[in-house]
Amino acid sequence: MEAYLDNSATTRCLESVKDIVVKTMMEDYGNPSSRHQKGVEAEKYLKEARETIAGTLKVNEKEIFFTSGGTESNNWALIGAALANRRTGNHIITSAIEHAAVIQPMMYLEELGFRVTYLSVDSQGHVSLEELKKALCAETILVSIMYVNNEVGAVEPIEQIGKIVKEYRSDILFHVDAIQAYGKYRIYPKRMGIDLLSVSGHKIHGPKGTGFLFIKDKTKIRPLILGGGQQKGMRSGTDNVPGIAGLGVAAGEAYRNIEENTAHLYELKRRMTEGLCKLPDVKLNSGIGEDSAPHIVSASFCGVRSEVLLHALEDQGIYVSSGSACSSNKKLPVSTVLKEIHLERDLLETTLRFSFCEQTTMQEIDYCLDVLAELLPVLRRYTRY
Repeated sequence: MEAYLDNSATTRCLESVKDIVVKTMMEDYGNPSSRHQKGVEAEKYLKEARETIAGTLKVNEKEIFFTSGGTESNNWALIGAALANRRTGNHIITSAIEHAAVIQPMMYLEELGFRVTYLSVDSQGHVSLEELKKALCAETILVSIMYVNNEVGAVEPIEQIGKIVKEYRSDILFHVDAIQAYGKYRIYPKRMGIDLLSVSGHKIHGPKGTGFLFIKDKTKIRPLILGGGQQKGMRSGTDNVPGIAGLGVAAGEAYRNIEENTAHLYELKRRMTEGLCKLPDVKLNSGIGEDSAPHIVSASFCGVRSEVLLHALEDQGIYVSSGSACSSNKKLPVSTVLKEIHLERDLLETTLRFSFCEQTTMQEIDYCLDVLAELLPVLRRYTRY
């Protein structure tokens, strides 16, 4: 049996996504910037995808800009907004557990002279609203907080954060990395005070290398990619029609039965967490209730290094992660997120992440739990410290 439990790293494309990608690569392959019929046909796919995505967020179509994925969306939101609003102030606020696609741009902005405040989090990974209130000041121009943490599944109080920021000063921009949240939650930027929202296609069964950035109308932001003037001059480059068409289909499917899908994910999570709690010397790092994401479970396995357990599970056809997939090629000593939630030192290198999608079955969960029950005693017997 095979159990793919690494859906926060990437998801399998839907058949409907595959079909439209193939069609736009092999049949309707025109350049949407071309004025002939092939170009007009290609442009229709962009329009349809933009309409679908805008509908899921209840925003205007002209506020959706297609990118190459979550990393570009985050970079553009942060660097583009910071540079465009530099005359107003030079202070930015974020959290200490953001994805590298936010932390690295923040470090770059610090090199340019911006001052960045990194909010701490509690043991569940939630930012302190009081700390946010104290951090806001006359120089603050941008606040960036992720919706769902990609490693432990913490859900941040985005609507409350948006209210605090906008009540302090309405012109402070609020950016949300919604890469692990889009398709799992109903997100309404206008109601939640969000000016900029980043999304990645391959987390919702869309093609890799696709994503979008919601930019609220009249938001001051600079383009980072210059050239042919596509997307109203905000993001130049020949439009990736197959990727965008696939992204649009995936977005529509993600919200077609979102309540039923989310309920299924919580059932999977409940089965997984209950099973893990029955295993000896296992510590859950994710919340169990609905204040935590439905599709992410983080657990530490005392006495077994995460890399060893990961490959032992892989040998049994079970695929999980030891942290953010985007950082897996770097030899980092330990996850910053786990440090920030104050995980005990001896558990820092024993942690795995299990992540699900609506296609994940209970049989996969049970199979994983059964294999863990067999593997852990054996691995602990031969582990040396």
